[in-house]
Amino acid sequence: MKKDIHPEYITCNVSCACGNSFETMSTKTEMKIDICSECHPFFTGSEKILDAAGRVEKFNKRYNLK
Repeated sequence: MKKDIHPEYITCNVSCACGNSFETMSTKTEMKIDICSECHPFFTGSEKILDAAGRVEKFNKRYNLK
């Protein structure tokens, strides 16, 4: 790598709209995000599968999953 052309890699404080905050490394000192792993439905377990016209049941029946 060439010297003196890369940005400085520093500690970054990340704050989410839900109130969660954590530290990571970045070229910025501070970031504000809308969604994080504490409030995202996939990570919290509140994710819901939308079933349009029985497609989930049709898939499960076809491949004998349930």
